[in-house]
Parts: sequence; structure tokens; C-alpha cells
Amino acid sequence: MLIGLLECDDVSGRFPDVDGGYREMFAALLSPHVPGIALRYYEAHRGQLPRSPGDCDAWLCTGSKYSVYERRDWIDGLKAFVRRIGESARPFVGICFGHQMLASALGGDVAQAQQGWGVGIGGIDVLVQEPWMQPPRTRLRLHHMHADQVGRLPDGSVLLARSAHCDVEMFRVGESMLGIEGHPEFTAPFAAALIRDRRDAIGAETADRALESLRDPDDGPLVGAWIAAFLRRG
Repeated sequence: MLIGLLECDDVSGRFPDVDGGYREMFAALLSPHVPGIALRYYEAHRGQLPRSPGDCDAWLCTGSKYSVYERRDWIDGLKAFVRRIGESARPFVGICFGHQMLASALGGDVAQAQQGWGVGIGGIDVLVQEPWMQPPRTRLRLHHMHADQVGRLPDGSVLLARSAHCDVEMFRVGESMLGIEGHPEFTAPFAAALIRDRRDAIGAETADRALESLRDPDDGPLVGAWIAAFLRRG
């Protein structure tokens, strides 16, 4: 299975004490569940986009330090490509910025969260159980790192999960497109380095609580299995 990874930020090498970046984290997340998986990389934030949604079997869109409502050529180009993926019915999963990109590209609203940053490992309530959610769970714990969030879903969406901090934690559009606000791919060392790097922007008290939360286990591997099952639906 060939999965196109639409990269929306530079992560690898950002922190000298942390190995790898999005490419390595997503490979580790999905490879236990997709035998023979191969990732093809597109640096979307540098304007590198595929020629066609048919170039890969399925698509993933990563997180980013940027906001989907920024007026940047590459963001506009990525929105147009996400719409083309939707028209093609190829499976697509967006994570954090990718989740917000999905909502924005298809007519939803994304804005800065009035309640401040969502950061650290937090609880999520699963509202709808779908066949690809195996094994099923009604409560999840995932890494978060976002200042923005989805406010209004695109037409035809199904809200799948929410949390105390974020009304739209997970949603599906049609049968082939999925958005997840949390970061199932994050490792604790990467999350800790990112929180420390953004401490001033996040706020010291919130950052300290987030670092404390990293002592607890998260359900990233489980959600990785869900994502793999969703991507195989194509």
C-alpha cells in the first residue's frame, strides 16, 4: 500500500536530542498494521504537491506550525488538492493542521481557540462507533498541540469525537475522509521537546501541566490501528 504523506512543516532535526520527524513517526505508527506499507513524501509547505490523487493509494496530511486560514500560496494549493482527493474518493486522513485543513478546504470554519492552547495528553470522548474502530473504545487519550481548532464542520460531516477542550476532536466527511485533532503519531520525547520550545507562546503554567501529562500512557497505537483500517477502506 502506497500512502502519500503531505508534509506541512519541517520537523526532522528540529530538536537535536530527538531522532526523526513526521516521516519516521507516521511510519512507526502505521507499519504494524499495514504490511508492506510504503510512504511517498510531498513537502506541501514548499509547494510540492502530487500531480493527481491517483498517484497514491491513500493520503495523510500532517500537523504544522502554520494556520489553515493564513493567506499563503501553498495553503491555497493544498486546499485545492484536498478537494480533488475528496472528488476521487481516495482515503484521506488529516492530523491536527491536516484535520483543520480538511474542514477548511470543504467549507467548514477554523479559528484560534478562545480557551487557549490544547497541549499535552488529554482525554477524548468517542461519540460514534464505526466499523473501522477496532478494537472499539469510548474514551481515548491522545497527544495534543494546537492553538486553532475547527468551529464549524463542512456539510455532510459526521462528528465522531469531542473533548472538554475541543468540540471537534474527530470527524468524517463522506466515507473516505477523516480528521483527527490529536497527534497519535507523537512520541513522548518529541512532544516534550515541542512543549518546551513553545513554552512562551503556550504559557508557563499550561506548558508545565502538559509536560506532567506526558508521564501517563496514551492511545496513539490504538488510533494508529484505526487510521490504518480507515485508509485500507479504499
